[in-house]
Amino acid sequence: MNSKEKFERYSELLREWSAKMNLVAPSTLADIETRHFADSAQLAEVLPKKVNIIDFGSGAGFPGVVLAIMGWDVTCIESIGKKALFLNTLKNELELDNLTIYNGRVEAFLPAFLKKNNEKAGKLDSEFVITARAFAPLIKILDYVRGINCRLFLLKGREVENEIAVAKAKYKFKYELVPSKTGDGYITIIDFNR
Repeated sequence: MNSKEKFERYSELLREWSAKMNLVAPSTLADIETRHFADSAQLAEVLPKKVNIIDFGSGAGFPGVVLAIMGWDVTCIESIGKKALFLNTLKNELELDNLTIYNGRVEAFLPAFLKKNNEKAGKLDSEFVITARAFAPLIKILDYVRGINCRLFLLKGREVENEIAVAKAKYKFKYELVPSKTGDGYITIIDFNR
């Protein structure tokens, strides 16, 4: 199955499963390719090529599964069992050996992940980055990674500058805003050092 076929099958599965459960807003099902696939895929233009991705709150697989189809090694973290089941279905149906699904909460995943990868100094080195789309306010995301050196690539809405101002009151970080090609939001790149 090539990438085009994988995206076509992904679209079919998303429509089928959305009839039974809330994966995405029903109004967005008419334009899955732009609203979800292209929106997620634009991260490919700013992501380093040889990194492993940890995708927070993957939901219906955005951006994690899209990036896995595009070739990255991705771990999707999803706390809701039904959504994790959907992600596992995508992994199997789309034959994505480079996709790992973790059914649990971000705050439970990170300590175990760091320990497993011998990151005693509390950092995700250049081999790993974090992605998220429609997951949580920036301050909440930074609360999750507090004490870890990492890079985050977040798809955020037009209110991101307000989120940055709130987060800057608590944390020190560098950031870059890249205008979205699919909406009025931004790709928000955060360099977070503890």
